[in-house]
Amino acid sequence: MYELHDIVEMKKPHPCGANRWEIIRMGMDIKIQCTQCGRLVMLPRRQFDKRLKRVLEKAHG
Repeated sequence: MYELHDIVEMKKPHPCGANRWEIIRMGMDIKIQCTQCGRLVMLPRRQFDKRLKRVLEKAHG
C-alpha cells in the first residue's frame, strides 16, 4: 500500500508531462504534489485508489 511521502505514479500523467507525485497529506482526502511543477491536487481516498497505478518509491524512515 502507500504511506505519507511516498512517490507514486498515477494512471494519467499531469499536463506538465510528469507522472511522479508525492503524497503530502493523508486522511479521508489525499493531497498529492507533482514533483516537477509543484502543483497540488486533493482527491477523495476512493478516487485516489482508482487512479493510482503503482508506488515508485517508499518514504524513508
